This record gives sequence, C-alpha cells and structure tokens, in this order.
Amino acid sequence: MKHKNVPTKITSDVRKVETSLPDHFKWHAWIVFLFGAFLYANTLTHQFTQDDAIVIYDNMYTTKGIAGLKGLFTKDTFFGFFKEEGKAKLVSGGRYRPMTPAMFAFEYQLVGKHPWLGHLINILMYGFLCFIVYKMLLLLFCYKDKSESNLYLVLAAALIYACHPIHTEAVANIKGRDEIVSMLCSVFALYGIVKYFDDGNIKLIFWACLVFFIGLLSKENTITFLAVIPLSLYFFRDLTLKDAVLRSLPLLVPTIFFLLIRSAVLGNDFGGPPMELMNNPYLKLVNGVYVPFDVNEKMATIIYTLGKYVQLLILPHPLTHDYYPRYIDIMSFGDVSVLLSLGLYLFLIFLIISGFKSKQIIAFGAVYFIITLSIVSNIVFPIGTNMSERFMFMPSLGFAIVVGYLLKKYILDKFGNRAFFILLGIIISMYCLKTITRNFVWESDFSLFTTDVKTSVNSAKVLNAAGGALTTKAFSEKDEVKKQEMCKQALIYLNQAVRIHPTYKNAYLIMGNAYYYIKEYDNAVGAYENSLNIDSDFADARTNLAIALRDGGRQAGEVAQNLQKAEELLRKSIDISPNDSETLRLLGVVNGIKGNHMEAIKYFEKVIQLDPKNASGFLNLSNAYRNSGDPANADKYLQKAIELDPNILKNHAK
Repeated sequence: MKHKNVPTKITSDVRKVETSLPDHFKWHAWIVFLFGAFLYANTLTHQFTQDDAIVIYDNMYTTKGIAGLKGLFTKDTFFGFFKEEGKAKLVSGGRYRPMTPAMFAFEYQLVGKHPWLGHLINILMYGFLCFIVYKMLLLLFCYKDKSESNLYLVLAAALIYACHPIHTEAVANIKGRDEIVSMLCSVFALYGIVKYFDDGNIKLIFWACLVFFIGLLSKENTITFLAVIPLSLYFFRDLTLKDAVLRSLPLLVPTIFFLLIRSAVLGNDFGGPPMELMNNPYLKLVNGVYVPFDVNEKMATIIYTLGKYVQLLILPHPLTHDYYPRYIDIMSFGDVSVLLSLGLYLFLIFLIISGFKSKQIIAFGAVYFIITLSIVSNIVFPIGTNMSERFMFMPSLGFAIVVGYLLKKYILDKFGNRAFFILLGIIISMYCLKTITRNFVWESDFSLFTTDVKTSVNSAKVLNAAGGALTTKAFSEKDEVKKQEMCKQALIYLNQAVRIHPTYKNAYLIMGNAYYYIKEYDNAVGAYENSLNIDSDFADARTNLAIALRDGGRQAGEVAQNLQKAEELLRKSIDISPNDSETLRLLGVVNGIKGNHMEAIKYFEKVIQLDPKNASGFLNLSNAYRNSGDPANADKYLQKAIELDPNILKNHAK
C-alpha cells in the first residue's frame, strides 16, 4: 500500500530512537569512536609519506600557511606542487579539492613541517567518522525496528567499517584526509536530511547543504550521495522513490555551486585521456608507441579490477598502496577471473532488483556499494590508475552493511548472541591485526615503497619509487659496502620498471643517480641520456648528466690516466653546463698536463671570473702562466692567491 500523505512528524517513541535505547546500547557509539581512533594510534609518530609532498610540504601554497589559502582555492590542487600551468592537469579534467589542503595550511602555520599534528587530526576525524556512521545506521535501520538483533546489526556494521584494513591508506597517510572529510560530510548530510524528514526542523536542511558543499570541496566522490540520500529515504522511510528524490533536491544547490566554482577555476575542457602510462593505465606499447586499449581489453580490465575490490574487502591481503601498470595486466573476456567478477556484479544487481521493492537492507548495502564505487570505477570517469585501496573508503560501508546483515540473519537470528559475537569477534580481530600491522608499513616512504614493491612486483611506479627510496638513502650512507648494496638493489627495481614501461623517464633519471653513487659514471651517463631521449626538456636529467660527465671525466683522468677520454667527457659536460667552475678547472688541469698551457690559462681565467675570491683558481692560473713561460703574470696571480689565502702554498704542499 502506498502512502500518499506522509506526515513529517512521527510518534515520539520512534523519533527518539537514540534516547530510548536499552542501557547497554547507549555507549555503543562512543565505543565505535574509540575503537576506530585507537586502531590508528600507532601512526601518530609516523613521517610524511606518499602524496603528502604534493599537498603539504612541497606545495608552495600550503607551506605559506594562512597566506596560501587564496592560491589553494583558485588553482588546481596539483598546481602548488608542480608550480606551472599544464602539469596540474596530468589526470583527465584536473582536480579541485581545496578543503583539506586548506586544513594542512592551517596546520603548517601552527607547527611547520612536522607531521604529528596531521596524523593526530586524521586519527580523531576517523574516530568521529565511525561515530557518525554508527549514528546514521541507527537512524536508518532502527526507525521501525528497535529490536536487539537490529541494534546488533548496526553495531556489527559500524565496527567492521571502523576496523577494515583497506582504510589504512586513507587514515595512515595524512593526504588521505580528503577521503575522511568527504565521507564524513556525506554521512552528515545524509543524517541531516533524514532527521529533517523525521523532525521537520528546517535548520537541518541548511546544515546538510553546508556540510555537503564542504564534502564536495574535499573530494568529488561526495557527489555520489546525491543518489545515496534519496535511496536511503526510500529504503528506510515510508516514501516512494519520487518523493524521496524530491525531499533530497535541496542538495542540488551546493552541488551546482561547487560545479560552477570548479568550472571557473579549472575550465570545462577535460581534454583527451593522457598518453603517459603512469596517468592512463589503459595504454599498451605497439611498435614502440603507446596506443589505447581496444574496447574489449579496457572493459575486461575494468571488470577484473572491480572484482579485485570485492576480494580485498573480503580478504584484505596482501595490501599495497600501488596498483599502477602492470600490477593489473591487460585482461580479456577469455580470462576466468574477469568472468567471475562479471558474474559477481550481476549477482549484486540481482540482489538490488529483487530486494528493491521490498526495501531489504541487503539490497540497500549492494546499491550503496555500486553507486559510491561508480565514480572511481574508470567507467564513468578516468581516474589515472587501475585501482586504489583508498577508493574503497566510501564503498566499503556497503560491504560492512551486507556483512552485518548476513551475520544478523544467518547467525544471530538462528544461533543466538553467543555465536554472533564469536564470529563477529573473529572477523574484527583478524581485521584489527591486519590494520595495525599495515599501519607500520606507512611509517615512512622508505618502509612503504620497499615493502609494497614485494607485493606490486609488476608495477612500474612502485618499482621506480622503491629504487628512488634506496638511492636517496644510499646518498647519505657512509658505509661504502651498504651503499653499493642499496644501489645495486635499486638498479634491479629500476631496470624492471623500464622493462615494464620503456619510456619511463623518471626511472632512467633515478637509475642514473644509482649508477652515479657507485661511481659507474659511464652507465650513469647512459641512463641520463635515455631519460633525455624521452623528454629533451627534462631539466633534472640534463643537470645530472652534466655532473656525471664531469665526474666521469675526473675518474678517466685521475684513475684511468686516460686524458683523451677525460677531455672528451669534460667538454660534453661544459657544453651542458658552461658555468660549472669545477668542470672548467678540470679542463684546465687536463690541458696543462697535455702541455696546452694557453688552453689551460683560458679555462682557469673563466674559473676566477665566476669566483673572484677563489684562491685556488688564482694559484692554478699562476702555475699555468709559469708553465707557459710567462713569469710576470705567474707572480702577479700568485700574489693574488696569497692575498686571498695566506696559507695557500702550505695547504697545497700538503
């Protein structure tokens, strides 16, 4: 029977669901809060990791503190890191998520480049999110049925959501706060709209719209709740779907406002999909050129990843922060795993259809999961990677609802409280153990990259990141044996990265660094040249190439006594970096040894032109003039060297 005239007020004993709970249920919300927060207490002393550089400590707006807020709200989210137009839109459509970087700016204003405050806020906000999730589920599921079994369903779903290990990326990584704030605001908006329907308090509409707008400014995923909220009203209140949609229409106001701002900042040109593998996983190498997947390959690969998400929700092991190409290989509809994934989602659709009219909780959990997954599925919008665990932060609540419902229906209702709590306890214990141990991996970039490279063995991105982490650590390592070991391991990873992605310029750059640190200068030069062959404007590779050529020239002259090779490498270096005084000095030395004293004088004169207070430069110039048979100039420049450094002759004698 349809209810055409549904009152906005309901009887007080139903409306006051939360205040009429049995005593032993009244503390459940706070238990969920503490549970969620304490699970991540071990991240409080962690460092910045992963993309924290982009939005926090290497972002020119965030590091200005409050003074940088204008830049954060008027530019693409990536602009403050790349600091130039064009690069900000490495992913299709760009990103406009100023809210959490604004929070980071305030934190930077207070404590500077110290991550503890960011981690503390993430921990507390996550605990509060779990608290609100519990309150929201209570409001929905216990509207009509406040039975003990229904209350335990709410508790089970909230606890499973709170402890799920797939959330570690969003909470343990400070940058992941965009996921937390987006989810928190989305759930708050849902709570506010439903409470408005129940209580008729018009202020709740205003607050729901405000927090929804904040959620949109945090991450675009919030927009999926435009569908979730009316469906929640439909499933858990006596409303037709049409009426539920009409009561949710006020949320269009902040949505349209957000889209107008986003359009004003980023424009409406989404451009084509990027043709760089690290920003578009649906590319393949054909005859040395990257081309897009065909339709079947792309859809099969997407369907496989959707199944992978469900697998990680059920059995979250192994976890990794990196699912870039080719962690997920090019799939086809001939792969059994693709067909299983397709079958799984067809089953979810069947659950939704069969339970939609009768408004079953399991159907709601399934439809919530699919709706919130849609925006990160790569079907609706390209996201720049195959998949990511943080993309499950919002959809995982649907999984928690389904599991809570199954525990209630098939364990609690049939076997009683004891069996229910034993099974729930086993699930939670396993998830908690995985969450806590996974948190430790997020302690630093080094631990994260060198751990996850063992899981994401075919991801060019994490292979590159692990190689970079090892070479960075090797740079400051005093023990030469350890330095050699770290660089050699880095080179294994980096060579694998370029086998997967032959045009990965950054991998060649880091490879060059690793060779440089172990003094294999010829190999370093080759790696830098490969990087420049891919991108001739790559400034870092050009700078490092000049240094490698210079030090390779020094090695050829001083160690191998090969003056011809030394001069050849040094000339290449000076062509790239004409004002490098050390390269000029070495060219002067080489020419002096070869007897080309006038050439040596030319180079030493350039050295003192660049640095008029360089006592050693004047001494070298003096010696070159003396060797050329010009004692007058030799004495003049010797005197200048002694004026700048009275002990120079004594020091050089040593």
